[in-house]
Amino acid sequence: MSIERLEKLRKLQQSAGIDYVAIVPGANLLYFTGVHYHLSERPIIAIFPSVPTSRPALIVPMFEAGKALQGPVKIDWRVYTYIDGQNPQDVADQAVHDLSLSNSVIGVEPTHMRVLESGLLTHNALNAHMVSAADILKQLRMTKDSDELDRMRRAAKVPERVLAEAIRRIRPGMTEREVAGVFMSVSFEQNPQEPASAPLIQTGLSAANPHAFAGGRTVEAGDLMVIDFGAVVDDYGSDITRTIAIGHEPSHEMKHIYEIVKQANAAGRAAVRPGIRAEEIDQAARSVIDSAGYGVYFTHRTGHGLGLEGHESPYMVHGDTTILEPGMTFTVEPGIYIEGKGGVRIEDDMVVTLDGGESLTTFSRDLIIA
Repeated sequence: MSIERLEKLRKLQQSAGIDYVAIVPGANLLYFTGVHYHLSERPIIAIFPSVPTSRPALIVPMFEAGKALQGPVKIDWRVYTYIDGQNPQDVADQAVHDLSLSNSVIGVEPTHMRVLESGLLTHNALNAHMVSAADILKQLRMTKDSDELDRMRRAAKVPERVLAEAIRRIRPGMTEREVAGVFMSVSFEQNPQEPASAPLIQTGLSAANPHAFAGGRTVEAGDLMVIDFGAVVDDYGSDITRTIAIGHEPSHEMKHIYEIVKQANAAGRAAVRPGIRAEEIDQAARSVIDSAGYGVYFTHRTGHGLGLEGHESPYMVHGDTTILEPGMTFTVEPGIYIEGKGGVRIEDDMVVTLDGGESLTTFSRDLIIA
């Protein structure tokens, strides 16, 4: 992590005709500054100019300013602070004046910039025009450097250790919430430095809902259980899904579906290489499920980018024509979900290499009976 990221951002701004990029707390601000801030009722805005001689500005509560000034990336900030009870519009107006934001093009994060922050910037920035900066931001973040990849490799190993131990503790008669509790407990044992997020646990018929959180359903022998969770190591995450059988083998049909999903996962992973489009990974995995007659039951994209965020560019879905390059990281997670029967998903984390793809997650994809 270095000031070079901001220099690359500046060049992309100039090419795109964006005078300033305004970033709020979240992954992008962390990427450029190394500082953790969170969105709250107290607005925080970092403003990065495209002109090298213009210093970036930070609008921030006074008690939060020190984090940026002492952060790992040494940025020559213009700092505009306010205290509780003071209208932050006052300092925002001063920043707008000092940076001459009127009549400028301001790039923002379309999925993160709120009315709160955009209102502060446009209140006195006359004729300023806000545009999406998503394309230039994703260009920088999609390709991971060696340090980022090292963090992701370490993050990928944590859930595999958790899976191995937690599966030993799962028994019929537990509720989905109790199973989730087991995973949370083991996650803390394996990775106490980073708080674990609640896993997605679906069993039996509830597994037909691919994004349901653990509920009160009691796990029964013969159920298939979809387990989706990950870990964070030094800010970078992993995301893995495995589907296991509880007590004994599932029905013949669900075992057949499991094998189809396993083959689709393998096909998606095998397709990874530089120079192809992101959507081709989706096509490779989806064609296996389509050919088996279950295409209508594969209801989501094959994968999503992964890094500082659990979901980021590129996306393995029809229409994403991003050309894959070495260092890009994403998931491959095909699934089949049938109402009244259940579901199966198998997910791995991939990185594009110079001549193909590498799976950061290697936990067994064979059907495990717990």
